[in-house]
Amino acid sequence: MQFWPRKRASRLTARVRTWATTKDAKPLGFAGYKAGMTHIVVTDSRPNSLTKGEDIPFPVTVIECPPLRVAAINLYAAAYGGTRLANVILAPSHEKYVNRAFPVPKKYDKTLDGTKVEHLADIRLLTVAQPHLIKFKKTPEVIELAIGGTLEQKLAYAKSVLGKDINVNDAFVEGNQVDVHSVTTGRGTQGPVARFGVDVRSHKSQGTTRGPGSLGPWRANRSWAVSHLGQTGLHMRTEINKWLLKIGTNPAEIALKGGFKRYGVITANYILLKGSIGGPSKRLITFTQPVRPNRRIPKQVPATTYVSLTSKQ
Repeated sequence: MQFWPRKRASRLTARVRTWATTKDAKPLGFAGYKAGMTHIVVTDSRPNSLTKGEDIPFPVTVIECPPLRVAAINLYAAAYGGTRLANVILAPSHEKYVNRAFPVPKKYDKTLDGTKVEHLADIRLLTVAQPHLIKFKKTPEVIELAIGGTLEQKLAYAKSVLGKDINVNDAFVEGNQVDVHSVTTGRGTQGPVARFGVDVRSHKSQGTTRGPGSLGPWRANRSWAVSHLGQTGLHMRTEINKWLLKIGTNPAEIALKGGFKRYGVITANYILLKGSIGGPSKRLITFTQPVRPNRRIPKQVPATTYVSLTSKQ
């Protein structure tokens, strides 16, 4: 039931429902565009691994992370059952691409002077992606990021970055675990075999061979408990405790021959996450500090001895 109802996501930018807490005043998340996958070879340094000291391959996902522009600060006040948005402080000036993300009023409050934290419950950053820096598209996405630390530290940090760019290095370091929020690849309407893994019945079965079979007294029942065809993919999903193996600032280190399939060539900062993540190439991926990190994943990153740059075409 955790994945019910299996319907299409309302938007392609994943929503973050829970934020971790940290003592440092820094962004608790970041966002980038999924480029594709490759593999690396590392020297296993995990203390309890059966392959400790040996060279082993790791599949990695490459996410290109151009800087995010802090366009506004969201101030939240306490409300019944949670918080409510009390005020929005926009940056003194905006680039033209910000107007593509949301309409900017002509007259607005441009300062945080007089803001008292005792009347606030939370402070967050309203950032705008910059896909035009990687010549990807013109319309940017809007991402709200939480901030760590106390309310006084959050307010001071928000003032320091308002109207400026933040990079992935400001939020994470190599070896961190991250929770990945994404919208999976849409596959349209699929039958119960592809959608729920129903076994294909005998070719002599009555009716169809790729259906749920006889429902007995539930005949003509359309309950959620019965596997039927419907929307598959384009669902919002969260994968926890992905291992951040590298934060790269030199795109030449990950320049695949021919570029990434259906994406192109990396031209900005990037990160390497161990394993695969949901969503097709070019989709915006949001990754945040882990809510419940895995103690078995070490904080020390293993030494990389090889990065596959062969063509994926």
